Amino acid sequence: MEIGVMNGLCNGGKCFEHVSQFGLNVCQLVSWDHSMATMEIAETVVKESQKAKVSICSVWAGVPGPARWNFTEGPSTLGLVPPEFRWARIEALKKWADFASWIKAPAIITHCGFIPENPTDPNYPGVVIAIREVAAYCKNKGIEFWFETGQETPVTVLRTIERVGTGNLGINLDPANLILYGKGNPIDSLDVFGKYVKNIHVKDGFYPTNGDNLGNEVKVGDGKVRFPEFIRKLKEIKFDGELIIEREISGEQQIKDIRETVENLKKWLAAK
Repeated sequence: MEIGVMNGLCNGGKCFEHVSQFGLNVCQLVSWDHSMATMEIAETVVKESQKAKVSICSVWAGVPGPARWNFTEGPSTLGLVPPEFRWARIEALKKWADFASWIKAPAIITHCGFIPENPTDPNYPGVVIAIREVAAYCKNKGIEFWFETGQETPVTVLRTIERVGTGNLGINLDPANLILYGKGNPIDSLDVFGKYVKNIHVKDGFYPTNGDNLGNEVKVGDGKVRFPEFIRKLKEIKFDGELIIEREISGEQQIKDIRETVENLKKWLAAK
């Protein structure tokens, strides 16, 4: 397991100092602006990442339209679930798939949204069709399509992977998100969909305490993920993907927390 960090796509692709400052050599490239998914920026990304000796393990692909990270507006705004935003988001994800193929990244990742838990929900077939269209496009480009966990229970993610059935689907497991959304225990989730997990967001947090808002994200090690035990479980299932640190604050405190997390991950990985 290699340690990396989330890295925003900015400055026309000249954006790898954020990774290098931590002494790391891998990142997950992230952007919500699909207008940046151009061949010109891709060429710059390839050049600059090679110069910095940083590999890009995946592209986190943001989509247009509203995004409300809560329980009241989230179901009608996030991912491929809301029908009114679906077509534009499919097209944006296809652009990101092109971009990922140009920079030789193995996959794109996104939040698919509050996928219905009930498979007989009338909106569920349309969600499956939309994901299948994106995944098939990715497959044609020689890359994979990965779900970031969060808005769905583990069994819903598993069921949807099975229903889509394109053979190039995977999971970017964010253990904190399962907690923040109250959707499951991240350690136990590996018993449900562990074989599909491709990489990890190293993030921590607390469970929700009311019915409207997510739980709070906190520094890795201070929340409910139980990272030493989580890392042991990853070893047990022979996970060998990347551990991508994500700290959802900015400024000096973010830098400090990421540095501390790098050192903690090294200790947890070395433990028997």
